[in-house]
Amino acid sequence: MEFLKRHQSLVITGILIAVVSFYAGKREGTLSSAGRATDLQNQTMDQPGNVDFSSFWKAWNTINEKYVPASTTAETVTTQDKVYGAIEGLASSLGDPYTVFFPPVESKLFESDIRGNFEGVGMEILAQSGALTVIAPLKGSPAERAGMQAGDRIIKIGDKETNGLTTEDAVQIIRGPKGTPVSFTVVRQDKKEPFEVTVVREVIDIPTINTQELPGGIFKIDLYSFTAQSPNLFRGALREFVESRDTKLILDLRGNPGGYLEAAIDMASWFLPSGKVVVRESFGGEEEKVYRSKGYDIFNDNLKFVILVDGGSASASEILAGALSEQGKATLVGTKTFGKGSVQELVSITGDTSLKVTVARWLTPNGKSISDEGIAPDVVVERTSKDAENDEDPQLEKAIELLLE
Repeated sequence: MEFLKRHQSLVITGILIAVVSFYAGKREGTLSSAGRATDLQNQTMDQPGNVDFSSFWKAWNTINEKYVPASTTAETVTTQDKVYGAIEGLASSLGDPYTVFFPPVESKLFESDIRGNFEGVGMEILAQSGALTVIAPLKGSPAERAGMQAGDRIIKIGDKETNGLTTEDAVQIIRGPKGTPVSFTVVRQDKKEPFEVTVVREVIDIPTINTQELPGGIFKIDLYSFTAQSPNLFRGALREFVESRDTKLILDLRGNPGGYLEAAIDMASWFLPSGKVVVRESFGGEEEKVYRSKGYDIFNDNLKFVILVDGGSASASEILAGALSEQGKATLVGTKTFGKGSVQELVSITGDTSLKVTVARWLTPNGKSISDEGIAPDVVVERTSKDAENDEDPQLEKAIELLLE
């Protein structure tokens, strides 16, 4: 993926175990696709006067004076390691899975991830509620082919329990050379017992879009991610739709973990008049930035339009679906989306460390928090594991039914 596009906003979802991170709504700067990448290392920091650090220093001095490793083979912990550990604890105290400190090794890995150099299994995960949740496996990825599904809870990676792991910890465990296997113990909502899935790592080719014509004058666009190329590819897909003379459209955003915010705004603009709100960025309180349609609006109101969503639709997918639903342009079919609507900024702490911190949240045009509520479909239709195993798709069937009414 070409993440290195200057001055583009991105909204981060989680961490792809491809390994790569998907963004839409991030801040831009020194590390383009990692956010505004503010450099604070050479700035004079204000010392908070209303904070009592005596307890911290007492703990620091106690450890320095008294600590003896329980094992003679334990690795040596340097003073700098302890500083980094304290910063990690500060970040984790917020209880926000997206606010993370990257020590030198992790910071380098994170930078290589966002530049698109990766091997892995091709799924996005998030550490929450004591386990790892699969946001979505990428289309055609080793994870998808092995049967991993959006909403799966990974309780073990190999023999390592995931309880207490951060997303970044899990990335470190899962990543590895192509051709090597990694096993996951999975809990799935419609399965009675945990089961094991083995995935062989590969170089991941992230797909973007696919089109097909269905009976009854229906044209279907499958959008798998919001890359820098997505707006042009989507425009080409819409051209195909118009040239096909079909009159009904399905946009499939299921399992799409997001990407560039600009891509979502550009795509929404094909269906919305100029100035219509696509998404709001809230900084807390009354401070807000509004992103509006560019007004391509080539279909006016002469389009029967259904968007398919599920628990694997996140970030930019939720922005696009939420905008077109609330602006009355499309009917949403499927299940509630993932609920990833926060904005992160990457701040350089030192020359080789960084802090990814949540700085804002996304709201739909009507002001609903995507992170708090996700996007609820207009028509709820489940697709079970059994449906998938039998290659049945009741959500798509319902979309077709609605368009043919």
